[in-house]
Amino acid sequence: MSRHWSIAVLGAGAWGTALALTMQRAGHNVTLWARDARLAHEISHAHVNSRYLPGIELDPRLAAVDEIAAALAGANCVLAATPAQSLRAVLGTACAALKPDIPVVLCAKGIERETGRRMSEIAREILPENPQAALSGPSFAADLARGLPTAVTVAANDGALAAELAKKLSAPNLRCYSSDDLIGVEIGGALKNVLAIAAGATSGAGLGASAVAAITTRGFVELRRIGVAFGAKPETLMGLSGLGDLVLTCSSEQSRNFAYGLALGKGNNLDDLPLAEGVFTAGIAARIARERGLEAPIIDAVTGMLDGDLTVDAAMQQLLARPLRSE
Repeated sequence: MSRHWSIAVLGAGAWGTALALTMQRAGHNVTLWARDARLAHEISHAHVNSRYLPGIELDPRLAAVDEIAAALAGANCVLAATPAQSLRAVLGTACAALKPDIPVVLCAKGIERETGRRMSEIAREILPENPQAALSGPSFAADLARGLPTAVTVAANDGALAAELAKKLSAPNLRCYSSDDLIGVEIGGALKNVLAIAAGATSGAGLGASAVAAITTRGFVELRRIGVAFGAKPETLMGLSGLGDLVLTCSSEQSRNFAYGLALGKGNNLDDLPLAEGVFTAGIAARIARERGLEAPIIDAVTGMLDGDLTVDAAMQQLLARPLRSE
């Protein structure tokens, strides 16, 4: 097979556009699907994505279309970069145009709110004849689009497929490590979003850097606890797609989830904030933990704050009042 692929990227938000631009730079033939025809025209003709990646010039060769069948025509690989809660609908539209055996790499981080399914479970349900993989790790779209160094994990149940995808998707500024722990990579990426809201809320409420560090560290304990219960490998959760992603998103306002938590902690209006996947994942993650008998007090607290049942101060007091125990 040729060293370079024809890659379809589904979703022209910040992350999808950054991935498409990176794949183009790596020499692949890339077609980016945008739901909005005006956005597709802007990317193809003005070579910018002013809404999602303002100030970044795109490769003039990068083509964007608003017909999903056109994006998928001739593709050797699909990168699905739509938000987690819309993945089912997008794959449902794509399935008629997608050839069997073409790998689908899931680039969204989350758990489906209505069903509790991971992204690969949704893809397996809709596209049973297409191999599934996930791409996840500490990465901001703007950094990747600007060509800054980024490292991620590409995971699939088939280790050989993961290694092949990691090799193909690596680029001059994107280093892809492979893993056969698909569950661990997906759980790490989904739960870190919820924990980043907790860290942001703690910072926004002015509770100090020490409290943010404590929330991040104890949040990682919850992430590992839930991940292992799902069958994830502990070493995966210690890597890029677990601890690495958690550290990044719990420490920067570039993270939409941290920024959302920051606004929540400050008592600001949340209506006009960009999409934060952790808002949708928190409730289902808390429910899954309860159903499995797992302690997840920080995830529970985030759910309470998002539902309006807890203030940030009350949530922190609730956490501090938990029985003392060894670490």
